[in-house]
Amino acid sequence: MNDKQIVIYQLLPRLFGNKNTTNIPYGTIEQNGSGKFNDITDRALDGIKELHVNYVWYTGIIAHASLTDYSNYGIKVDDADVVKGRAGSPYAIRDYYDVNPDLAVDVKNRMQEFEALVKRTHAKNLKVIIDFVPNHVARGYHSYSKPEKVIDFGANDEVTKAFSTKNDFYYIPGQPLVVPTNGQETPLSILQDGKFDENPAKATGNDAFTAAPKYDDWYETVKLNYGVDYLNGRKEYFSPIPPVWTKMRDILVFWTDKGVDGFRCDMAEMIPIAFWNWVIPQVKKVNPNLIFLGEAYNPQVYKQYLDEGKFDYLYDKVGLYDGLKKLIRNEPEADVSAIRYVWQKESAGFGKKMLRFLENHDEERIASTGFAGKAELALPAMVVSATLGAGPVMLYFGQEVGEPGKGKEGYGGDDNRTTIFDYWGVPNHQKWMNGGLFDGHKLNAAQQHLRAYYKQLLKVTSASDAVLNGEIYEIPQSGNMNNRMYAFIRYSGRQRLLVVANFDRNLTLETNIQIPEEVLKVKNSSPVTELLTDTKLNIPAGTTIPVKLAPVSAQVIEF
Repeated sequence: MNDKQIVIYQLLPRLFGNKNTTNIPYGTIEQNGSGKFNDITDRALDGIKELHVNYVWYTGIIAHASLTDYSNYGIKVDDADVVKGRAGSPYAIRDYYDVNPDLAVDVKNRMQEFEALVKRTHAKNLKVIIDFVPNHVARGYHSYSKPEKVIDFGANDEVTKAFSTKNDFYYIPGQPLVVPTNGQETPLSILQDGKFDENPAKATGNDAFTAAPKYDDWYETVKLNYGVDYLNGRKEYFSPIPPVWTKMRDILVFWTDKGVDGFRCDMAEMIPIAFWNWVIPQVKKVNPNLIFLGEAYNPQVYKQYLDEGKFDYLYDKVGLYDGLKKLIRNEPEADVSAIRYVWQKESAGFGKKMLRFLENHDEERIASTGFAGKAELALPAMVVSATLGAGPVMLYFGQEVGEPGKGKEGYGGDDNRTTIFDYWGVPNHQKWMNGGLFDGHKLNAAQQHLRAYYKQLLKVTSASDAVLNGEIYEIPQSGNMNNRMYAFIRYSGRQRLLVVANFDRNLTLETNIQIPEEVLKVKNSSPVTELLTDTKLNIPAGTTIPVKLAPVSAQVIEF
């Protein structure tokens, strides 16, 4: 029996610890600053723990392509024609055996500074997740830090062959790479000559098997070869084991040996299930408690990636997140039937394996003008995310203080997200950070109230026996309930919870909720209490619970 729900807090150290507020678009690290491993102090970790978090996902740890010059440390500067932004994408890995030098106070000791962060995190009884990016690497990939006897990707490739079972990359023989451009001038244009020396061209990360990828392709990355011949009907060559498989296993073991407790696996569905089936059990021999989270977007194969692929958890993006986003935004077609569909059909039987979230580095900030414009509009959705299943719940740093993701940071543009490509300070988060005190004293009353709400919600749900181990019963529509209102009961042998969410912007939900016989059988001695406000409701124990719920609000009632 589980005793705690997994609660993950995702942060980019480059942004999380940055106290600089200059925020010049396309600014350098000297102008705009960068957070460091060392900025994630004991105080910072205590502040994260207050949200009942037990895993921290450190994003952008492994060395990736960037335009910042570390040539004094023996690292070649990347080519601006194949780097997105000045800081670069954390998903264009330049060296799997190194950490991002931006994050070190002393660049020579960057790995030791990361190892110290792992130790600090563990000392607070928190576990560490990092990204594993298996599908592609940066165009300029070269490992300066690899252990002895490790062979670099592509070092032994026969580049005259488009596909070979022995090659790490796919090639377009006889054709040099043609770098794409969108024709717009930026402060980085001065560094770009429209050329990158790659001949023959390698296939691009998003399965673009061409020498001339488009600007909206993942042109800064190169696709890795797991033994699938994409140009001949995706024929599979998995025996003998392809060289990329063993290289990736060794990389996962390397980071496991550093004390990493889990891997968020980027674009997991772009990699053959056979690889995951082979690699995950091997790495778990090193640490059986490791968790593997798969970024997944195709509900048709969820079960396969869990059963055959051996993943512990998968993203619940296409089902729950997309349905809740419509409700938060009050879109015309928004309907709580999307919530029902997720748990009754889409992930029926494996809901506890689905990771629920409302923000991450890929998605729009809730408080952004493009999403909801106000963080509080998502609170009913957050309550549903945290109570619908026993699987992990995730927060993205700044979500709990209403970060709006405003501004044209550079490559990130004004896209309602907090940039992952640029050096930047994150304003609402910086108010909570308060110059490194991490005490929230610069937050306004609304921001403090929002953070307190998240704290209380996750305190209730992360330790709830009904959420972790219970059944789910949907409350039929009654009273004035409409398609923007949803209620369900989570109940186990020890606890009964009634969860009511009102997404309607105007109507107060008023109804008497009938408790079914199967739920009433569960013994419960506690007084009827609304747990998010810790309010005793003075309702006599019985078969009916009267509910009156204001627009855009939620309740979790223990009865």
